[in-house]
Amino acid sequence: MKVTGFSFIKNAVKFQYPVQEALHSILPLCDEVVVAVGNSDDNTREIVAGIDNRIKIIDTVWDESLKRGGSVLAEETGKAFKAIDDDTDWCIYIQGDEVMHEDGYAEITEAMHKWKDDKNVDGLLFRYRHFYGSYDYIGTSSKWYRNEIRVIKNNKSIYSYRDAQGFRKGNNEKLRVKPLNAYIHHYGWVRQPEAMQAKDNNFGRYWHGDEWGEQAKKTFTGAFDYTHVDALEKFTGTHPKVMQQRIAQMNWKFDYDLSYNNLKLKDRFKNSLEKLTGKRFFDYRNYIIV
Repeated sequence: MKVTGFSFIKNAVKFQYPVQEALHSILPLCDEVVVAVGNSDDNTREIVAGIDNRIKIIDTVWDESLKRGGSVLAEETGKAFKAIDDDTDWCIYIQGDEVMHEDGYAEITEAMHKWKDDKNVDGLLFRYRHFYGSYDYIGTSSKWYRNEIRVIKNNKSIYSYRDAQGFRKGNNEKLRVKPLNAYIHHYGWVRQPEAMQAKDNNFGRYWHGDEWGEQAKKTFTGAFDYTHVDALEKFTGTHPKVMQQRIAQMNWKFDYDLSYNNLKLKDRFKNSLEKLTGKRFFDYRNYIIV
């Protein structure tokens, strides 16, 4: 069984992406990893190239005309996926602000062996923890997706969907997946506050266009205001081992009053149902569990 990882990244240093940790977190499961490195303003390419000799870099130029709905992220994901060799069985996807927890390695490996030749299974579904403000808090509202596909078969009819959060295949079909009790930690909202604001100003234009980006530069300057959040809870688990050094070097302070809760009525209802049943109802699902 051959396993290839794939990812994309641009300006990882400038916007404080934990790309080294992201790639290190999937390398133990991979024979090689393809990374589409965009035209950066920093030394992102050198950093990626120096991580491991199993990493294969695809140099890319981001299409600046794709500035709606995050579609450029899906295009960059597709460039990396298409560069994977045909003899690969499974493909592990990781984004530059995501880190796979090593606690799930054994289950992931077992699932890849078990479902490799099952044509009814397109991929594997992971559980998510979304960190916000610091490494101590996770989001609890419905805007944070609970699950997403991060391992797929090497089927080139599969493509990155919308803003690269998930995947579809063929004529807009949802992938058929097996759920795992394995976690991806999403650290996209944990950065030094000035870097978070700069990243938000820059990447917002890939969802809303240049007009938004220019307005953001005038309106939102300095440090990002992390207090504008609906509800968080304290994280009591463990972070992936590859994150330990980055966490120890955190140089800003973020505290959150857990008594503050600005959840909408629908989220309060969802959370109550989840506590009663252990299941999360009404969430967006870009996949079919089989």
